[in-house]
Amino acid sequence: MRSSKINFTNAQGEVLSGKLDLPANQDPHNFAIFAHCFTCTKDFSAVRNVSRALASQGFGVLRFDFTGLGDSDGDFADTNFSSNVDDLISAADFLAKEYKAPSLLVGHSLGGAAAIFAGGKIDTIKAVATIGAPSNPVHVQKQLGAQLATIREEGQAQVKLAGRDFTFKKQFIDNLEENSCVDAARDLHEALLILHSPQDDTVSIKNAEEIYLAAHHPKSFVTLDGSEHLLIDKENASYVGKIIAGWAARYIPTEDEASISTTHQVVASLDAEDGFSTLLKLGSHHLKADEPARVGGNDYGPTPYELLAGSLSACTAMTIQMYAKRKNWHIENVEVHTSYSKTHAQDCAVCEESDTAGKIDTFHREIKITSNLDEKQLKRILQIADKCPVHKTLHSETQVLTKLI
Repeated sequence: MRSSKINFTNAQGEVLSGKLDLPANQDPHNFAIFAHCFTCTKDFSAVRNVSRALASQGFGVLRFDFTGLGDSDGDFADTNFSSNVDDLISAADFLAKEYKAPSLLVGHSLGGAAAIFAGGKIDTIKAVATIGAPSNPVHVQKQLGAQLATIREEGQAQVKLAGRDFTFKKQFIDNLEENSCVDAARDLHEALLILHSPQDDTVSIKNAEEIYLAAHHPKSFVTLDGSEHLLIDKENASYVGKIIAGWAARYIPTEDEASISTTHQVVASLDAEDGFSTLLKLGSHHLKADEPARVGGNDYGPTPYELLAGSLSACTAMTIQMYAKRKNWHIENVEVHTSYSKTHAQDCAVCEESDTAGKIDTFHREIKITSNLDEKQLKRILQIADKCPVHKTLHSETQVLTKLI
């Protein structure tokens, strides 16, 4: 996953802080927005891990701090549930302007309720997924404890949540009571996925049932058996992200990657707008070649020279194991570490003529053998390594015959 910091402004002109998580080896096929749980932040473990799993499945994911939380500007005391919904809409506007309009909303706990509300207000959203969401935002009032009465009577109070002090005003309570997630689910016409744990002690699974019954089809429910509300466990969070990605694929269109074919062993295809990111078909296998970001590439795949070094490493390992098996020598494992560079030739009469003169293409190869072979056998294995077909090809006189087709 590649992650970068971003900032955008909300409807009140306040700067919200976010992170954009992108797939490691491709451009995102779609963008998603993640709404974090009540008083959490974009860097909460569940948010990071679910986003990472979505990115691994090709999504670009914007996770951000709601107004007054984390690194975002604004006063939390002046926010409420409706302002969270507005922040999600501002995030969607930002993505549409700077990247690509989002098609998926994901929300955790109260963020899940906000995602249901926002999903019906963002035109480009095709699917909404909630994780442990309450059927009514007013559910969070119980976290305010004895201070709830003080807020109602005196207009505001300070509440300690997860070791941090937050100021809540009466308008926050009033706003919660004015919004029904069940009503919003009833008005939502996008695909809805509800994920909830039957062991959730914070938001009971009854909430999932109420949302599900209110929602229109298409709707789906996945039980997160064994998980707790905050989704702290990394494996559980990763599972959630992959489930959401797989489910969303049914409702969110993706562009098919251009297919290439050839009568040759290998074909490479590169469009003008793709920089150095080159599609490859090697036999029946597909992958990408690229260049590092420092030279203008996207680093979506190995460089051409890394592929060449990889060919030498793979062929060396295969040759060694093949020889060992013929000799009935057991080699538990062989590792071939190879790097490519241009190295000055030791004996060269023209080394000073130019920057490149006197340099030869050099592969530095190191072999690690895990076995019980004796010194004589290991010496023979080293000799065999130099006889691998790719090694011999690199040392032989070769020719490349080229024509236009």
